[in-house]
Amino acid sequence: MSGPATGEPSFRDSVDMMFNRAASLMDLPPGMAEKIRVANSTYTVRFGVKLRGEIVTFTGYRSVHSEHAEPVKGGIRYSLAVEQNEVEALAALMTYKCALVEVPFGGSKGGLCINPGDWNEEELERITRRFAYELIKRDLIHPAQNVPAPDMGTGEREMAWIADAYKRVKTDDINARACVTGKPRNVGGIAGRTEATGRGVEYALQEFFRHPKDVKAANLSGTLDGKRVIVQGLGNVGYHAAKFLEEEDGCKITGIIERDGALVNEKGLHIESVKAHIAQHGGIRGFADAEYVADGSKVLENDCDILIPAALEGVINMSNAERVSAPLIIEAANGPITAGADEILRRKGCVIIPDMYANAGGVTVSYFEWVKNLSHIRFGRMQRRQEEGFHNLLVDEIETITGKSFSQGNRERILQGADELTLVRSGLDDTMRIAYQNMAEIWHERAHEGVDLRTAAFLISIGRVADSYKSLGL
Repeated sequence: MSGPATGEPSFRDSVDMMFNRAASLMDLPPGMAEKIRVANSTYTVRFGVKLRGEIVTFTGYRSVHSEHAEPVKGGIRYSLAVEQNEVEALAALMTYKCALVEVPFGGSKGGLCINPGDWNEEELERITRRFAYELIKRDLIHPAQNVPAPDMGTGEREMAWIADAYKRVKTDDINARACVTGKPRNVGGIAGRTEATGRGVEYALQEFFRHPKDVKAANLSGTLDGKRVIVQGLGNVGYHAAKFLEEEDGCKITGIIERDGALVNEKGLHIESVKAHIAQHGGIRGFADAEYVADGSKVLENDCDILIPAALEGVINMSNAERVSAPLIIEAANGPITAGADEILRRKGCVIIPDMYANAGGVTVSYFEWVKNLSHIRFGRMQRRQEEGFHNLLVDEIETITGKSFSQGNRERILQGADELTLVRSGLDDTMRIAYQNMAEIWHERAHEGVDLRTAAFLISIGRVADSYKSLGL
C-alpha cells in the first residue's frame, strides 16, 4: 500500500494544519489555541522481555493530549510504524473526537513498536503484560485517569491481559474492570463493542443520506440503496462497515483493497465470502468471484459513489488525490487523507466525512462499557422485563379496543424489552445523528468562509475544549 508522497506534511503536521485552519476562524483567548493543540505529556518506555533465549527490548509510548476531562481515553496499537509523533497526533484526534460526540473523556493514545505477527500468543501475552505493568505503575492505565482500548494490531485478547495485569497490581480497586475497554464480554466487556466503529460508519452514512441538501452537495441523489462502495482495508472496522452497508442498506461493495492487492466486481462483492477467503488463504489473491488487481492502491481511484479508507494513514495524498473520483469519502481510519490531499479534494467538490466523527463509534461504545463497569450492572437488567410487561398490557388493550390482532411477528417485536445490544446500538445511533447534525449546521452556516465538514468538526471540538479550560480557570 502506498503512503504519503515524499515531502508531504507528516500525519502529525496534517492534524496540526487542519486544527490551525479551524482555530484561525475562532475568537479564542490569547494562547488558548496553542494550549489545546499541543500534547500535555508523552511517556516513552523501553523494557526487556526474555524471549527465545535472549532479552528483547521493546519501545512503547503513552501520550496524554488533553486532561480538560478525565479520564483520558485512547487505544493502544501494535505496529512497527509506531513512533512518538504518530502517537501524539492520534492522541490529539482522540481529544477532538471525544469533544465532538460529547463523550466526557480527554484524549490519549498508546503504541508499542512491534509486529504482532513475529510472536506467538504466549510471547505476546508476556510482552503485553510487561508493557501494561510499565504503564500501570505510572497511572497511565487507571479507571479514573487513563483508559486504553484496542487499536490497530490489538483486540479483545490484549485488553483482557491488560485488565488482568491491572487487577493483579491494584487488588483493592473495586472498579478495576473499568481500567480498559474493548474487553471480552465475560470479563466486563459490552455487547456491540467489536462492531462499534464499523457500525458507527454505517450510522454516519445513514444520517448523511437523511439530508438531501448534503447528498446533493456530493453530487449524489437518493438513498444508500444501490450505492457503489469501495473499502480500503478489511480489518475490524472495514469489515463491519462493509458488511452492514451490504446487508442492511443495499450498497454494492464494488472494490476491496487489502495488503496483497485489490478485488473489483461492479456487480458487488459478498463480504462474508471475501472474509472467509482471507481467513483461509491469508490474503485476497485467488478469490474467484472478482477481478484481482495487484496494485491495490490504484483501486482508490476507481469510479464509485462512496470511498471508505479504513486502514492506514495517508493513503490518499498529494500523489493520487487528483485521480480519486469518489464524490463522497468517509474516513473510517484515522488520518487516511493528508492535509494536502484534503485541499485538492475539496477544490474538486468532493465531500469528506471526517475521521474524528466517522470513526467515533469505537470510543462512544467504549464510554458505554466504562459506565457499565463503574455501575457494576449490565444495561437492560433492571428494566427489560418491566418494559415487556408494559408493552404487553398496551398491545392487549389496543387489540381489545379495535377487535383486531397484531401479526405474530409484529407482536413479538413490540413486546420485546431492550437488551444490552439494543441499548448500545440505540445510544450509538443517537450519538452519531446528533454529532452530524451539529457539524452540518455549521458547515452550511459558514460555507462562505470555506468551512467544510472537517473544519466544522474542529470548530465544535475546539470550542468545547476551550469552554472546559475556561471553566477550570484558564
